Amino acid sequence: MTPTQDGPNAPQVSPGSTIPPEELDRMTDDIIAALKTVYDPEIPSDIYELGLIYRVDIDDDRNVVIDMTLTAPGCPVAGEMPGWVENAVASVQGVQSVKVNMVFDPPWDQSRMSDEARVALDMW
Repeated sequence: MTPTQDGPNAPQVSPGSTIPPEELDRMTDDIIAALKTVYDPEIPSDIYELGLIYRVDIDDDRNVVIDMTLTAPGCPVAGEMPGWVENAVASVQGVQSVKVNMVFDPPWDQSRMSDEARVALDMW
């Protein structure tokens, strides 16, 4: 299933779910909306638009696994941000559990940012 929002920062969502397509679409949209409420405190853009979310998997039991990264491995909120993401996504209706994996491969770069993030950061 492809998220209804796409672009260079769109997360991959696993195909082949037994969740009804309408519910999976709603959950995907709601998860993306929840991710957009989490901001890197040093950057005035949300983590989704920055392209920090690499993968979102929703299994048939509605457990969510998210692979995310940081703009830099030494980010001062590295220890806190996964909890922020977990709390935001756990609030989505239908989500049973959330696990956030911090990954650094591939390394994040500015090409993953959406146009919205580029405008917010004046990076044209």
